[in-house]
Amino acid sequence: MRISFSRAGIAGAAAVAAMLATGLALAGDQSAPPQTAPLPLEQLFGGSFDLVDHLGQARSDKDFHGRYMLIYFGYTTCPSICPLNLQQMAEALELLGAQGGEVVPVFITVDPKRDTQMVVADYVAAFGPRFVGLTGSETQIQAVTKSYRVHRRKVLAPDSAPEDYLVDHASLTYLIGPDGRFRTLFAHGTPARTMAE
Repeated sequence: MRISFSRAGIAGAAAVAAMLATGLALAGDQSAPPQTAPLPLEQLFGGSFDLVDHLGQARSDKDFHGRYMLIYFGYTTCPSICPLNLQQMAEALELLGAQGGEVVPVFITVDPKRDTQMVVADYVAAFGPRFVGLTGSETQIQAVTKSYRVHRRKVLAPDSAPEDYLVDHASLTYLIGPDGRFRTLFAHGTPARTMAE
């Protein structure tokens, strides 16, 4: 499968990476050593992970090597943003036809406390049988969200029960190559046809 990226798509990914890097600098991240040049995009996002899939099987990033992955971070009780992005992923794969078989659509929860294996299984089934849902312990989710630079924060409305929180989180979709390295990303609401192209 040959995937090419438009200049606009690459420029968009570079812009997002620059914003993230600037945000880290403004936040005063003292743990990162000073750098004279920004890291290449493929080094900014991604990395190894050890999680549990929607069938209860332990899964690592190595299980997906040899195929592309479209990864979206979200949570199952997300009111609108997550379902929209996952539906766009499903439509993009449908537009790819037979080539879509070389791409694994992956949903990784940012809310492991509520998104158990069974909850994730029911959720990803709504988007098609090819979707892989991943969850894990809080420690495991912390590690993978750090690798992909995904922020997440609980938001509790006034007078709400403690368990009725929302999760403020990044809404990007990551394309990972067969070699396990980051290729590009798609912003929230990217049309399915653009993603397929």
